[in-house]
Amino acid sequence: MEEVLLISRFITRSLILLSLCFLCFPPGVVCDTGNVSTSSNSSSKPKVINIGALFTLNSVLGEAAKPAIQAAVDDVNSDPTILNGVQLKLLISDTNCSGFIGTMEALQLMESDVVAAIGPQSSGIAHVISHVVNELHVPLLSFGATDPTLSSMQYPYFLRTTPSDHFQMYAIADIVDYYGWREVIAIFVDDDYGRSGISVLGDALAKKRAKISYKAAFSPGDTESKINDLLVEVNLMESRVYVVHVNPHTGLNIFSVAKALNMMGSGYVWIATDWLPSYLDSKDAVDSNTMNILQGVIALRHYTPDTDLKKSFMSKWNTLKYKGSAGHAGFNSYALYAYDSVWLAAHALDGFLNEGGNLSFSYDPKLHDTNGSMLHLASLRVFNGGEQLLQTLLRMNFTGVSGQIQFDPDKHLIHPAYDVLNIVGTGTHRIGYWSNYSHLSVVPPESLYTKPPNISTGSQHLYSVIWPGDTTSTPRGWVFPNNGQPLRIAVPNRVGYKEFASKDKSPQGVRGYCIDVFEAAISLLPYAVPHTYMLYGDGKRNPSYNELVRRVAQNVYDAAVGDITIVTNRTKIVDFTQPYMESGLVVVAPVKEAKSNPWAFLKPFTAEMWLVTAMFFLFVGAVVWILEHRINSEFRGPPRRQLITICWFSFSTMFFSHRENTVSTLGRMVLIIWLFVVLIINSSYTASLTSILTVQQLTSGIQGIDSLISSTEPIGIQDGSFALNYLVDELNIAQSRIVKLKNPEAYLRALKLGPKKGGVAAIVDELPYVELFLSNTNCLYRIVGPEFTKSGWGFLSLSFMVSGFPKGLPSCS
Repeated sequence: MEEVLLISRFITRSLILLSLCFLCFPPGVVCDTGNVSTSSNSSSKPKVINIGALFTLNSVLGEAAKPAIQAAVDDVNSDPTILNGVQLKLLISDTNCSGFIGTMEALQLMESDVVAAIGPQSSGIAHVISHVVNELHVPLLSFGATDPTLSSMQYPYFLRTTPSDHFQMYAIADIVDYYGWREVIAIFVDDDYGRSGISVLGDALAKKRAKISYKAAFSPGDTESKINDLLVEVNLMESRVYVVHVNPHTGLNIFSVAKALNMMGSGYVWIATDWLPSYLDSKDAVDSNTMNILQGVIALRHYTPDTDLKKSFMSKWNTLKYKGSAGHAGFNSYALYAYDSVWLAAHALDGFLNEGGNLSFSYDPKLHDTNGSMLHLASLRVFNGGEQLLQTLLRMNFTGVSGQIQFDPDKHLIHPAYDVLNIVGTGTHRIGYWSNYSHLSVVPPESLYTKPPNISTGSQHLYSVIWPGDTTSTPRGWVFPNNGQPLRIAVPNRVGYKEFASKDKSPQGVRGYCIDVFEAAISLLPYAVPHTYMLYGDGKRNPSYNELVRRVAQNVYDAAVGDITIVTNRTKIVDFTQPYMESGLVVVAPVKEAKSNPWAFLKPFTAEMWLVTAMFFLFVGAVVWILEHRINSEFRGPPRRQLITICWFSFSTMFFSHRENTVSTLGRMVLIIWLFVVLIINSSYTASLTSILTVQQLTSGIQGIDSLISSTEPIGIQDGSFALNYLVDELNIAQSRIVKLKNPEAYLRALKLGPKKGGVAAIVDELPYVELFLSNTNCLYRIVGPEFTKSGWGFLSLSFMVSGFPKGLPSCS
């Protein structure tokens, strides 16, 4: 602080001297500030170059940045390979965590004709100061202002030397997606830094089909009482995944209050941004009480490769003369970025001077003092080489203590990366890395840069985590809200097939197979799920299931339990669970018992099969005769005898009773193959004939859905079924042919009457209904043809809840 007071006195005296000079000399004649004067056109290098530093000295980031910046200036000035003897002069100003004070300090610093400024650490102050440096063309190298909106074209002279929160929020979105969560609650400080970061997080989560369900903002100066009220409110909500994006000096209060509210136990997930590791790293030893309230938290920390430069800097850190205390205290990743910021400015100034750049300043006619003003705006001057120096900065490419310093076209550092940490016991445990190149991995990011990028789901990996409550089981991430109403579950009020779901006089109000399955699943959950059943339909006819699904999508009901078929148009507006019962459309038609026939022994084979078989018998006999008659006397004799031998030999093989011996090798091979074929023919014939003679044969004029499509006869369907839309829209069957039937009794009447007496030729319905219907028809009807659609009934499983949840609800994601 003494150094700051000396600098302030120096500035004040300089302003007084300047005022006296203005009385004696015209403006623009005398501009001696250590840098090259305005009036000089000389390209000779100055002996001293002023650079400024703006940040809050008494803060977690400031205590790390100040000694690092001062050490960097000393290292630059002692390095003969850079700036060729030109010395950097560091002017430090304390912004004191105040936008107003920061602005005043920035204006005073600019009066000293600095060519570059290091800082600030605060995004809010950076927004204000960026307007000042834009006007005066002084590059601002910030090691701590991570607000993503600062990268816009509105601030051309703002250059961030640390990764933007844009990447940190995408890292959090990848973590949320990796563990399968779909909603988070954002707890953040209500300023530029907090709001902008959470805004990017919302965009990043949306790309992963997730979202921020609630934004819990608080002011930087809020008391623990207000924080307590805020956390009580979020604890009543459904999501149990909290993202904490705050400042180091207020962040611990969040966890302290959460601990008191029992929100650091099993089932909760806490994800902290880089503020938390920065705080923990800056302490030689964190007290046990602080570590106890942080158990199980996941946090992100800037990843910096373990290079020789970094190790050398770390070894010097403990003995830096600028530190207030010895040892590791005060160090965090921002110290590395602050150190590299000075070297970035030095390398750029060296290139700027070598390219013939001139460190000159000129007055801005837009800046003038009004009558009675004490701001001395006229003493602020524009750096004429600011644009050239900015372009030189953007072209820099060197390796610093934090890694490679190089900017992409959007003015971001290339290869942003983070450590993914799990706070366990008395310290942090690294469970993986995140990089903008390959996202989540368990290997250092630099080892992946030489390989093609791979961000597929299967390539994302993290080590195991110990979650709050000292458990290794990944939390579900949601619970039913404590302040919520019971789930409103719609149940179809069916007229037919009440065995599946129907109205009941019991206190529950409903009964059926579907209800029993749902209740059995609910009973397996580790917590109570309050719910109430609400009948849908008037009880006079089956309700429209498409309309029921639409009501769920419109939030009239929270869920729907019943015989709900999963079809494509329904899945577009609601989520379904995995099917708990297979289903599909089949055709049911009347059948008649086939009368017995004395020629039944011919039925196992068709006429074509009999003909082909006979031809093969003769063909094989002829082939064997050709191979045997020259060397086998049994196949010789008059032509008539040889013809009879061929026929006799062929047909006797059917019963394996042939008496003629085969002598030739080829003849025996043909006979062996033929006897195997005969064995198969005999077995098939015997099995088919046995079935025909012992099993009752039922026949139907309808062979399946194809014969229904080609006919013009009426078709029956269940009232309210999706079969109507399928037959009309997909199979192009005229709607005039469709007859809606209410219940199994209506099915029976329509099939008995038949199409000629006002009934139907067949019924198309789902397999579970048809099987129940056929169980009571005494084989008068049967399923004809194959099942021509594949679907299922879905409403719940053990890990999900019920079908018909609105899209995006975590419990059915």
